[in-house]
Amino acid sequence: MFSAIARVFRTPDLRRKIAFTLGIIVLYRFGAHVPTPFVNFPNVQSCLAQSGSTDGLLSLVNLFSGGALLQLSIFALGVMPYITATIIVQLLRVVIPHFETLYKEGQSGQARLTQYTRYLTIALALLQSTTLVTVARSGQLFGITGVPECEQLLTNDVWWAQLLMIITMTAGTGLIMWFAELVTERGIGNGMSLLIFTSIAATFPAALGSIWIARGFEVFLLVLAVGIVVVALVVFVEQSQRRIPVQYAKRMVGRRTYGGTNTYIPIKVNMAGVVPVIFASSLLYIPALIAQFNMQPAEDGSVAGWVAWIQQYFTNGDHPIYMLVYFLLIVGFTYFYVAITFNPVEVADNMKKYGGFIPGIRAGRPTAEYLDYVLTRITLPGSLYLGLIALLPLIALATVGANQNFPFGGASILIIVGVGLETVKQIDAQLQQRHYEGLLR
Repeated sequence: MFSAIARVFRTPDLRRKIAFTLGIIVLYRFGAHVPTPFVNFPNVQSCLAQSGSTDGLLSLVNLFSGGALLQLSIFALGVMPYITATIIVQLLRVVIPHFETLYKEGQSGQARLTQYTRYLTIALALLQSTTLVTVARSGQLFGITGVPECEQLLTNDVWWAQLLMIITMTAGTGLIMWFAELVTERGIGNGMSLLIFTSIAATFPAALGSIWIARGFEVFLLVLAVGIVVVALVVFVEQSQRRIPVQYAKRMVGRRTYGGTNTYIPIKVNMAGVVPVIFASSLLYIPALIAQFNMQPAEDGSVAGWVAWIQQYFTNGDHPIYMLVYFLLIVGFTYFYVAITFNPVEVADNMKKYGGFIPGIRAGRPTAEYLDYVLTRITLPGSLYLGLIALLPLIALATVGANQNFPFGGASILIIVGVGLETVKQIDAQLQQRHYEGLLR
């Protein structure tokens, strides 16, 4: 293992790529701590220390930004606008035929879709930065009332100062996109995935430190032991797949014979990745957001019954009803996302077009029905696995006093493991090209 790592740094081209990637990561983390103009940074830090953690979608966005969101830095929005834009463009392929046509055109069509994703990212960044600046100006960003510091997060709240803050945060999102594309072209791995990995990994020390301070060294060791087991299980499930055998008939083209090969269709247990967790978190945050805008008490000091009900059941992450609804939403969104990203009819038509067939299954419609049968049943354990992993931070919140950004569960552990495995595979492939021996044996 150590000799393989030494080969990585002895290879000049690979060493330059890794150094370039690390340099971009350093710049990205530096920008996460540079405050936006007209932000009262001491007040923000004071309120951040008092608030501890936030719930719902705001916690998820803060996690993906590496803590930059609640610090109101120039990279406050992080990669969340790009993630949202990518998901929206992917979903629009089902609704807009033009997008599906571009997807099937190959490299040129993919380039057009990427351009649309960039435009949508900037538009979402404008919308989200406007919302963030408005919430910060109102003093409700941290949800703390009665504290003067938390109600004065901006040093100047005139319209041109707010406009400059919005432009700065939007430009920060554009700069993050550029960083990600540079890493993809000149570095190692997928640039946006590595930046997400960096943002989440940056929150690990603080999350573990809070557990040590709150519950002691014994609970800290127990959490580490559970974390190692969870990581091992996540790696096992993420690498698990159902391989459907496919055979291609021999074809004579002139004097040459084509086909006659055996391959397989890999169907992963977790085909949806982390997207259902993001969908479920976003949807659960909507009732709390609506209730927040209707929290004005009546003349007798009481609030509306439905507002009190939402506050009781949908703002406390450790409540059993919240956990149950969260789990069911993840299971439902897993089936929904897999259904729109894997089309059995399209796969069956492509196999039939090139002379491929599944042994014992006729080509065409029977193949599509068989693929749908397998996909439906393999998605069930995948959805249950996603739901249980997503509940780990909520269980930790109720048992060991951890915050919502508990590192060994939820979206964080899925992204950390997935990006880590993919990056190691890419380094291994590049080593095999140069030394005929990879990083993994």
